[in-house]
Amino acid sequence: MVKLRINGIEVEVERGTTVLEAARFLGIPIPTLCHDDGLLPAGACRMCVVEVFNGPHSKLLSACTLPASDGLVVQTHSARVERARRVLLELYVATCPRSKTLQDLASRYGVRQMRLEPKNETCIQCGLCVRMCEQQMMAGAIGFAGRGASRRVARPFDRTSELCRQCGACLYICPVCELRCHGANAESTLCNGCLNFSTVCLQSYNDAMCFLDPCHACELAGPFRPDVQLKLRAEKSAK
Repeated sequence: MVKLRINGIEVEVERGTTVLEAARFLGIPIPTLCHDDGLLPAGACRMCVVEVFNGPHSKLLSACTLPASDGLVVQTHSARVERARRVLLELYVATCPRSKTLQDLASRYGVRQMRLEPKNETCIQCGLCVRMCEQQMMAGAIGFAGRGASRRVARPFDRTSELCRQCGACLYICPVCELRCHGANAESTLCNGCLNFSTVCLQSYNDAMCFLDPCHACELAGPFRPDVQLKLRAEKSAK
């Protein structure tokens, strides 16, 4: 057994447990795009990054590939982590703006503007379909081809493999296949229809104070309400 501290809570888990699993054991939600409990972790999407402290210094590491160890100190929703997730979501939405999964996450994490031109691609290179086909369906009918910007999921020699059983597991697990509610020909890159308030406590602290989903404090006093905006501006002016 190993002991670590997550968001100030000391937890004891079995050796070999990842930080993602330990956090979920405590009921702390960490977003993922490339992770599934039935597949080996890959750390490809980086959405599950957490802030790991070593004295006064810290660094961002993927929770799904980070093994829990004695004395590990982790923050899952610090201001630095939230900023990193918003930047990643902005990149993902710009790559695949038609994805409902990505649009929902972007709304949840307060992504309100896009600084990149949408590409309207159909893959974020998470590798879920490849690992599902290989590890769960025991087929290996698809894989990655090419390198760098040319990397893509493909069939061997672009031909349907004899190993493919047309099971559809790759489509089932893909985070991009389900289209956003606006459809394929939406006028805007971001939905912005499902307005979720960002965490209020990050306005005053560097860490989120609760992990309710949705956060009831944010619902009642979200920073996008006019009265709260005026209060925040007054506090900044006073400083």
